[in-house]
Amino acid sequence: MVFVLFIRRKQYMHQQIINNTGKRVADILLVILGCFLVALGFNAFLLPNKIVSGGLNGLTIILNSSFGWHPSVVLYSVNGILLVMAFILLGKDVFFKSILGSLLLPLFIQLLSGIGAWTQEQLLAAVYGGIMTGLGLGIVFIGNGSTGGTALAVLFIQKITQLKSGVLLGILDGIILLSALLVFDIEQVLFALIALFLTSRMVDLVQIGGSRSKNVFIISSKYDLIRQSLIHDYDSGVTYIPVEGGLSLDEKKMIMTLIRAREFTKIKQAVLDIDPEAFVIVTDASEVMGKGHTILREKMPLTNSDLMP
Repeated sequence: MVFVLFIRRKQYMHQQIINNTGKRVADILLVILGCFLVALGFNAFLLPNKIVSGGLNGLTIILNSSFGWHPSVVLYSVNGILLVMAFILLGKDVFFKSILGSLLLPLFIQLLSGIGAWTQEQLLAAVYGGIMTGLGLGIVFIGNGSTGGTALAVLFIQKITQLKSGVLLGILDGIILLSALLVFDIEQVLFALIALFLTSRMVDLVQIGGSRSKNVFIISSKYDLIRQSLIHDYDSGVTYIPVEGGLSLDEKKMIMTLIRAREFTKIKQAVLDIDPEAFVIVTDASEVMGKGHTILREKMPLTNSDLMP
């Protein structure tokens, strides 16, 4: 009997290794595809039409127009510094999640730099550049990756401030857009806002569909740690629902929380960091009524700038 249990345990562990390896390969392929699409949208629409759509990519457009610096060189330089800082200050987990996308994006931008503009019409460039960038970023985030840039910078700032990531990234994007006014006219910046908004919406659509609010149910033995993270890190309300396991008959507490759709990926990862075996169910919140639901809408930012490279 003991031998049989030992064999079954070995088989289970072997299957887990295979599943984990398959997931890692899938994540890597998604990050590669996503970075390629971001670079394609950047070179075909945004860069040739000088549309500064926020994030580090937007800054490279300003520097390219002002000093002739190639965007890939700027991205490699800045992301290289940020990656070193991430490894030292934030730990190896953040470093490894960011390194692939941070290095692939400038590589693809360099490789695709000769494709030329696909349109000279500013509005079309803003629309399709924003959509393609959002599509690529959404795929990168599904692959649990990051393109570095301002997203890493925010993590550093958060270590010394109490500001939320959305606020910090909004400030950084605002500074970049204001800087664009020193180089381009106001019309260019207005087109950039269109691209930034479309990027935000496309990221949401790719990750979790069109609903702006999500209802999340979490079953975990570490419910109290997850509750603290939801309340303090994401400003989300939490409701406990008593549940009982159908197989083990263990009594547990299930967490129910309503979140902003743009935060789903970050919250999901935060939950899994606390408890890798947590059971998470997410549904669209198509209609929300009651005390507190207006706060959710009031805090919903215009853009998902924290998802920008």
